[in-house]
Amino acid sequence: MNASQIIKNLPYQAPFLFVDALTEVSETGITGNYTFKENAFFYKGHFKENPITPGVLLVETMAQIGVVCLGIYLLKNEISSDKKPKIALTSSQVDFFIPVLPNEKITVISEKEYYRFNKLKCAVKMLNAKNELVCRGTISGMIIAK
Repeated sequence: MNASQIIKNLPYQAPFLFVDALTEVSETGITGNYTFKENAFFYKGHFKENPITPGVLLVETMAQIGVVCLGIYLLKNEISSDKKPKIALTSSQVDFFIPVLPNEKITVISEKEYYRFNKLKCAVKMLNAKNELVCRGTISGMIIAK
């Protein structure tokens, strides 16, 4: 399964799709990126006259790239037109270091810690275009093909 097939199998669409491209995919990890567009609806109110990307959306972006995309890749032999991936976030612990501004491109790097009994746990980090650490943590989710 290649990067475009993984993205096609994501259960999200705009405006809640936070994956532009996947640049590395393997059994042990995944790397991808996304650019937070300046005209995104959430910038109008977060914060007045000084918009930054909400932390919850940074976590969601790391989850979509780092857990869901990797999970879809790990389930590649089970996914078909009859069996689509079903995903549920089970836990996250993330530390934030610097903000992400409108029009910033970020990169998410995820390393699989374990995948067993349909639970995938990953160590994830987000870097900005200057290669600065934006946030990092662990995210877990349940993923099955049904």
